[in-house]
Amino acid sequence: QVQLVETGGGLVQAGGSLRLSCAASGRTFGSYAMGWFRQIPGKEREIVGGINGWGTSTYLTDDVKGRFTISRDNAKYTLTLQMNSLNPEDTAGYYCAARPGASFWYQPSEYPYWGQGTQVTVSS
Repeated sequence: QVQLVETGGGLVQAGGSLRLSCAASGRTFGSYAMGWFRQIPGKEREIVGGINGWGTSTYLTDDVKGRFTISRDNAKYTLTLQMNSLNPEDTAGYYCAARPGASFWYQPSEYPYWGQGTQVTVSS
């Protein structure tokens, strides 16, 4: 098993930046593919980005490509989402998730382990 804790959310003005971190504990972090998801109340949780176990393959949804960066440090058991040029449409609860195995997937149902989430609010 792996336990996940997100930090770094908050209130920021449009055009600003935030850096989300996900601290993992438990089994070997590198044995999990990781994802960042976000959810607005009343809507389904959607993927923001994914990264494989080695950190050599990443994915970012078109909405955030060029603005967000996903990375991981397996030695520090940490997953990071650097978010730049934020806009009000990025306002959501952000969650990190882990799935056993090297490859990330796009659907939330593929991830058995989740953090509690951190709120990101972008004001116009």
